[in-house]
Amino acid sequence: MHFDHAGIATEDARDLAALYGDLFGLEVAHEEEFDGLRVVFLECGDGYFELLEPLEEGTIAHYLEDDGAGIHHLALATEDIEGALETAREHDVALIDDEPRPGAWGHSVAFLHPRDTGGILIELVEH
Repeated sequence: MHFDHAGIATEDARDLAALYGDLFGLEVAHEEEFDGLRVVFLECGDGYFELLEPLEEGTIAHYLEDDGAGIHHLALATEDIEGALETAREHDVALIDDEPRPGAWGHSVAFLHPRDTGGILIELVEH
């Protein structure tokens, strides 16, 4: 596994992408509307910043209401998401997703519950 991206909840993904472009020289690698979100990936070294803007009610909209803008999750890339989920089960880590599901950019994803991962929502992503 290796670091893939940091998911950042924001009210306006395009404005934040422009700011990060000006401040840090980060460039947009990919943008799409997916699952009620505008998702903008910014290239950042060997990984990405994934900017998540809600376009309708849902998980990210509720996160922003409760916690405000900021880091929502960290993602690790794996070549075997099923195997990674099995390893999590073997370590009694609660799964938000029992099976991989479609994610942004056409990837398969699954989330691990933060109560068992040091308070951090962890996304597993298979490209």
